[in-house]
Amino acid sequence: MMLLTKKQAELFYEIHKDRSFFGELVEFMTSGPVIVQVLVGENAVSKYRQIMGATDPKQADKGTIRGDFADDISENRVHGSDSLENARKEIAFFFAERELV
Repeated sequence: MMLLTKKQAELFYEIHKDRSFFGELVEFMTSGPVIVQVLVGENAVSKYRQIMGATDPKQADKGTIRGDFADDISENRVHGSDSLENARKEIAFFFAERELV
């Protein structure tokens, strides 16, 4: 568990810097503690995306994290990598190689 600084949140979500919701996203991600984790296993990215549910909670199935716990798209409660390539980048953002087993 950690508290993201504004700079960390801006760097992590840099891909969205020109989108209208960027400021709101950074504000939300720095509003309290976040849990960072690395999930490992066969098809971990796609399996976790199923568990998270659709990005927009209004379209997310019940029984998913977003379907059960999120109220709107700007605060959808969970982030997960959308590809193995992005997962590698995002893991390196939060964890040093020596911290991974």
